[in-house]
Amino acid sequence: MAAVLAAGQATSAQSASPMFPRKTVTFYTPGSAAIPKALGSTPLTLPEGEMTAAATAGDVMWIGTNDGLVRYQAGAGESESTQYLAGRRYLPDNHVLGILPNGNRGVWVRTGAGAAYIDYRPITLAAKADLFEAMQGARHFRYGLVSDAILDKPGDLTHSHTTPADNDGLWTSMYAAAECFHYAADHSPAALARAHRSLDAVLFLSQVTGIPGYPARSFVRRGDAEADGPEWHDSKDGRYRWKGDTSSDEIVGHFFLYSVAYDLLPDPASRQRIAATVRAIATNILDHGYNLVGESGQPTTWGRWSPEYFRSEKGRPDAPLNAIELLSILRTAAHITGDGRFATAYQHAALELGYAALGTRYLELREEINCSDEELFMLSIYPLMHDESDPALIALYQTALDQWWQNERREENPLWSFLYQKITRRGRIPLHDAIARLGRMPLDTIGWSVMNSTRHDLRMNGGLYRGHTPQASRLLPPDELPIQRWNSSPFCVDGWGDGRREEEFTTFLLPYWTGRAFHLL
Repeated sequence: MAAVLAAGQATSAQSASPMFPRKTVTFYTPGSAAIPKALGSTPLTLPEGEMTAAATAGDVMWIGTNDGLVRYQAGAGESESTQYLAGRRYLPDNHVLGILPNGNRGVWVRTGAGAAYIDYRPITLAAKADLFEAMQGARHFRYGLVSDAILDKPGDLTHSHTTPADNDGLWTSMYAAAECFHYAADHSPAALARAHRSLDAVLFLSQVTGIPGYPARSFVRRGDAEADGPEWHDSKDGRYRWKGDTSSDEIVGHFFLYSVAYDLLPDPASRQRIAATVRAIATNILDHGYNLVGESGQPTTWGRWSPEYFRSEKGRPDAPLNAIELLSILRTAAHITGDGRFATAYQHAALELGYAALGTRYLELREEINCSDEELFMLSIYPLMHDESDPALIALYQTALDQWWQNERREENPLWSFLYQKITRRGRIPLHDAIARLGRMPLDTIGWSVMNSTRHDLRMNGGLYRGHTPQASRLLPPDELPIQRWNSSPFCVDGWGDGRREEEFTTFLLPYWTGRAFHLL
């Protein structure tokens, strides 16, 4: 018997909050004495077809198939009435042989590869945040950087390790921002300590390279494994190796964090370090013609915000996004440092170079919908509109925001919804569906294979999403999808994984604490 998910009780003072299903799964090997004997003799007097078992408990009907388990509850609402549970997140295998409900609380499911007990106890978002924070601390830190956990055996959380990745700086920035919002929401000393820990790691990325204003993608200590390849370099003191060719993803993530941390954290020393780092990065970009220059002496592959790049064939579709990124970088630098050089450069880029107007041409120039770009836009537009007071510029930024929001509102993304609500000049927007998606995010973030495209209740189509891969015509809840960060399409319903990676939990923690800090939850 192996418990797949962590147990625990709520510790946050949110007992009156809405409750969501907490699906805790325990697997049992064939023949285990813990499996109820009645589960083995569930009658299969069902119509011919794909159904293999069925049972009811109160107003809940469980239907087993040769491709997973369905839970149906009449009157539970469109997104809750029918739930599909399949793959190793929920079942030893998808061919269901028997079902035995445990009242309204949970269900035993028998398959050829063993049995599963799926517990349906309710949980608040606050209690979920507590669980995720505990699991984050147990398996997902490497020198203050946030990383996925690599599992030695599929699904086994007892033995894991972390490795460097291209976007360690971005993911860690987002986690540190979550803890800044956490501190703003409830003044938790533990949240403040966690914010400082990861903020320090992000700041160190700008020190380890030894190149002024040039942060690394990631770093390791000398002797650590998996730090080879053309982009890895030795630090000047020989104690570290760091990864270069830093992208706009990293810069946007860093500046989002620095904007949030500078405004919300109470530590003057950290604010001084943030200001010095922001000054150095913004100076690097300005001194090199709106490009980020690092170890090669040339602009990095994706660190390009110059007019020349925007006029190139490669840069033209990137121009609206990158224009907003550059304006956000300069506006944030002006706000944090108080240096008139950055304020002047911001006004020059926004008005004389036309970057503010260029930002409104997203729908005109885009070639596809890229959820990574949606992420970079929202992390850029938030500090830009938060700090800006010029009505003319705000109007242009609102136009840009509305163009991206045309697609984003379909995705019911809680993070984008909360950020949009905070900065939009369009009034209140519905948040119920975005909050419900937080509630349905699975506790199990292990990368199992998930296949939904063969479901009879889904229609697949093409569309504009990156790669033009098939997308579902309707939005599935997160606990039926492959594990995803906010830079993936929620309409991409298939995913492949061998159960050897557990994704870290910033995908929940950042929107949750953002919503709490903004008084939207």
